[in-house]
Formats: sequence, structure tokens, C-alpha cells
Amino acid sequence: MVEGRVSLSKEVNGLELLKRKRLQRVKSETVSRTYCVTNMMARSGGDALRVSASRGMRLQGSAESFSRSNGASSEGTFAKHKVDKFDINDLEWTEKIPECPVYFPTKEEFEDPLVYLQKIAPEASRYGICKIVSPLSAAVPAGVVLMKEKLGFKFTTRVQPLRLSEWNNDDRVTFFMSGRNYTFREFEKMANKVFTRRYYSAGCLPATYLEKEFWHEIACGKTESVEYACDVEGSAFSSSPNDPLGTSKWNLKNLSRLPKSTLRLLETAIPGVSDPMLYIGMLFSMFAWHVEDHYLYSINYHHCGASKTWYGIPSHAASNFEKVVKEHVYTNDILSVDGEDGAFDVLLGKTTLFPPNILLEHEVPVYKAVQQPGEFVITFPSAYHAGFSHGFNCGEAVNFAIGDWFPLGAVASLRYAHLNRVPLLPHEELLCKEAMLLYTSLELDDLDYLPADLASHYCIKVSFVKLIRFLHRARWSVMKSRACTSVSPYYYRTIVCTLCKRDCYVAFVNCSCYSHPVCLRHDIKSLDFPCGSYRGLFLRDDVAEMEAAAKKFEQEDTISKEIERQTENGDDLYSYPLSNNSQSDLEDGFFPYCEINVVLSVTTSTVGQPLEHKQPSISLDIPSCRPEAADALSFAASTLCSLAEQVGSSTKNVRSGSLP
Repeated sequence: MVEGRVSLSKEVNGLELLKRKRLQRVKSETVSRTYCVTNMMARSGGDALRVSASRGMRLQGSAESFSRSNGASSEGTFAKHKVDKFDINDLEWTEKIPECPVYFPTKEEFEDPLVYLQKIAPEASRYGICKIVSPLSAAVPAGVVLMKEKLGFKFTTRVQPLRLSEWNNDDRVTFFMSGRNYTFREFEKMANKVFTRRYYSAGCLPATYLEKEFWHEIACGKTESVEYACDVEGSAFSSSPNDPLGTSKWNLKNLSRLPKSTLRLLETAIPGVSDPMLYIGMLFSMFAWHVEDHYLYSINYHHCGASKTWYGIPSHAASNFEKVVKEHVYTNDILSVDGEDGAFDVLLGKTTLFPPNILLEHEVPVYKAVQQPGEFVITFPSAYHAGFSHGFNCGEAVNFAIGDWFPLGAVASLRYAHLNRVPLLPHEELLCKEAMLLYTSLELDDLDYLPADLASHYCIKVSFVKLIRFLHRARWSVMKSRACTSVSPYYYRTIVCTLCKRDCYVAFVNCSCYSHPVCLRHDIKSLDFPCGSYRGLFLRDDVAEMEAAAKKFEQEDTISKEIERQTENGDDLYSYPLSNNSQSDLEDGFFPYCEINVVLSVTTSTVGQPLEHKQPSISLDIPSCRPEAADALSFAASTLCSLAEQVGSSTKNVRSGSLP
């Protein structure tokens, strides 16, 4: 007991000395209390740092960068300079950011993560982020998992600049410089040594103090850079059958494949999206302002180490967030396009960091979370977030989606198309598969649903009906205009449009050499393929059943009214870049789900087979549209192929009259 008091006294004396030094440097900061040293940082299972000023391995990289002065490397890549647009001389704003909601589920409530998240989402989503304190603990520490269960586990860090940026062409900041290669224990020792050199302690300091320290360091501190092991493939959840957290459904290795998870329908795993990645940080390593790919949900578990500060922006404020970034952070010379999409494009690089006070000044709501070991942080669809670490730590994150994600996923797909960005996952395919599974369950009278399930089903139905309505109209127009000279069945994969990069699952047009697939959102008749004018429509042979499902959904009063409302508002989430004017002269006599009589010739080729220059048999009866749906064709299962390999074809030889 006496030894403990002596040790604590030494720590407190060291902190008092530190406090006096900080007071001389930070004019606006008043530190009136003696900081108490809390428990040692939650250990990973690796060797705890034995503090010694005279021993320890000689470090390169981040450990030494903390000791280099600004003046000594003013010509360096990460040299600091004053950025007038960010005034952080007064850091009192850090105390004005409210906390996000914190939830403490019981073990019973903790049984299924997606059921629990659906329960809290109506409240929690209004904040953009929330924190969930796990009632279960890991029996096997993360360090043991990464050093013993995963023999030979090593990772390479990235070097992050600790400075503000002007965000113009002369002052772009990169977060992608490669750092050193580490084992988990080596990085832990390095990170703890850096912390101890700076604060004369191996204990945790108050989060409010470190928050001010971080923003002061970003603006005018001497630290040039830190290292961060982000996007490291793997998981620190134990595979032991005796680990209660590892065997639960909250194990992030399994979460995306749970029954309510839309990403379970992916047939190809996507690292960091459907499979978790590790994030191993040190003092002031950071994650820049960003929104998740395709506006997905994210879940982050803090395995061990020092805490993290998170900042979150609710989804309803995302547009205002982007407007502030465009007008007050970026200069026009770095924006690829006009408007908020230009800011969105740069933000997708995940390199933009600026203090939240500029958001507060422009009435953009910001919420804060301080995440400790054993806690989950959830970010909701289209919620921007950023943050930093308070010392050595290890976290893990994965994306997921439930039914209520589809409307926002459609917005993300539209924005990617505006920017001509290749999608990471096949939104159209996921929507069709989820909707057809729901349709089947309704046909079987499997109606044992929770209220939260019904809300998700509503989003799926509305999104699906809008998609099918658009594709039906587009097919009708293509056939009536005789833009295509063949119709071929299409079975097995998502295709990426070579013009706008949108993913196509139900239908697309291709040339005779199969090198330039184009979605139905373009003026098909004006396409100029390098191999000639031959254009063929490729159509899934279960499209009639999809249309039957959409009609079934529309029989529900709430669905039909919502579709009517969105149609009146000119919702074009699924039609961009097709111009409504380009179809106006083709739509005489059209109405939703009218029959398009197309007889597919048995000689018609399918994707992946060479197509001879023969005209397959097509029968059209467009002017006299009939309300009955065509007889359902055979139902074929689809197989997801990698989207990336679809984009190998060059788009430079394809011209469309509908694109600038």
C-alpha cells in the first residue's frame, strides 16, 4: 500500500511539472486541478512497457518525430504553418460539443446486434453516432489473439501529418505515406514510449485535456507526424469456444452475415466492408472526416488500450456539413465538380481533417463520443465522423446494412455516378435479391415480423418499386425506339456501365463484341460503339417475376402513396443520367407494368459467348400496351462477380448523346 502511494505521488509530481510547462505554451488554456493518474492503460496482452529513461530500443519514425522541432524541419513534408481559416487559439469550444447517446444493453438485449440496433436507431440515428457498452467481456485479450492465435502477424503503418492544411493545390495532405513494419508488441512498445516521453507517465490522462492537446498539436505543436496501422486485414476476436464475446453475434467477423444483414447476400467478401479490419493506433493517430462507403452503417469495437475521441455529424446535417467544407475548408482549385458533390469527392479520399468549431460556427450539429475498451461505436448511414487516439490502442471495424439503408444507398450510388466512380458493392443486385426474398416470404404468409422489421421492409419495398418502375419504362422506350436489334437472356453477374459506372443487375445494353456494357440510363439510340452500330439488350430472365413482386408491393396503400409522392417530386435516384425530356416523345401510351411482348430466340447468345451478326427473333407489341404482366420466365439464381474486373474496358471509345 505504501509503495502504491509513493508511486502515485511521483506520478502526480510529474504531472504538476508537465502542467506548468503546458501553461506557458497554451495561453488560452487554464488547468486548475491536479490530474489524477488513473489505472494503467488497458493492456493488450502484450508486454507492458517498463518505463525507463535510459533503456528501451532505439526507435525510428514516429517516436523520434515527436522530439523534432518545427524549426528543424520547416522545409519538410509535414512542416507546420499558420492556417488563418482555422482559429483554434481558444479551445473552449471543445467543452461545448455534447455527448452522443450511450446505451447499456442487458445480456438478453445483447443477444442479437441487428435487432438491438433496430430498436435504438430511431433515437440514436438523430446524433449520427452512438456508443454501446458491452455486457460481455473478452476472455482472450486482443494481444494474445494477435500474437499467439495469429502467429507471424505483422502490419505496416501509415505516416500521418500532424498539421492543418490550407486545402489548395499547393497544400494537399496525404495520409498514405508508408511507415514501418511492426509486430503487435513492437508497435505497442513504440507507442507507449512516445506517450511516456511526452507526458512522463504510462497512465491515462483525462480525455478533455488530451482533446485540447490534440488540436493544439495539429495547429502549432512540434510533432510532425505519427504512425497509424489502419485498414489492417484481420480480426482480434478470439476463436476460442470459451470466449463469451468471441462466440457472440457481436463478433465482427460474423456480423455482416447475420440473417438481417443485407451484406450476407454478397457472394464475394469485401475486406473492410463485409469482413472486419483492424486499426492499431498511438497518441494522436487520427481518422479524418469521412462517410462510410455507399453510406453503409459501421460498427467499431475497442479491443484494448487508450481511449478514442469521436466526432459525429447526423445524417440530416450531412448536406450542410459538405457545404461548410466546400465554402470554408476547400479552395475551388481542388474541387473536381461544382456544388457539394465536389466536396464529397475530395472527402472520399479520407484525408481531410479540420477542427469541429468551424462546424459549430455555421450551426452544423456535432456530437462527441469517448470510446473506452469494451465499447462499440456505431455510425449511421451518411453520418460523417472523425476522431483521434489518446495513446496506444487497438480497434476493429466492419460495415453492415439493414433494410432501412437502401434509400440512402441509392443516394450514394447516384453521387458515385455523378463523379464517375466505380461502386464498391452492387446496390441494384442487393436490392433485388432482398426484395425477392421478402416477396417470397409474403407469398408464404411468413408474417411473424417485429415492428422494426416492418420499417425495414417498407424501405426495401419503396426502393425496389422505384427501381423496377424505372427499368420497365426504360426497356419500353428502348424497344419502341428500335434502339436495340436483339434481346438476349442474361443470367449471372452484375455489370458496371462503362459510361457512368453504375452497377447493372436487371438489364443493360452491349455491343457485338461485349466490351462496352451501358446501363439503360443513357440515350441508347445515340450510342456510338467502335465495333459498329449493333446494339443488343441483355435482360435477366426473371424480370417478369420481379415486376410481379413490385406490383404486389404496390398493392399496399402506404407503398403506393409514397411512390406517387416521390414521382410527383421528380425523384431521379434510379434514372440519372437519363434526361426525362429525352423520353417524352417515346412514352405515348405507356403506363407502369404494361406488357412488353419480347420473344427471345433460342439462337440468342448470352453474355460470355461470341455473338454472331444475326438478327434474333423479336416480337414487339408496344403501341397496344396491355396491363397483364408477361408470363413469368424461368427463375435463375445469380452469382456475384467482382465489380472491379468489369471496368477493364476503356470508355473513351463509347460516345453517348446524353453525356457532356
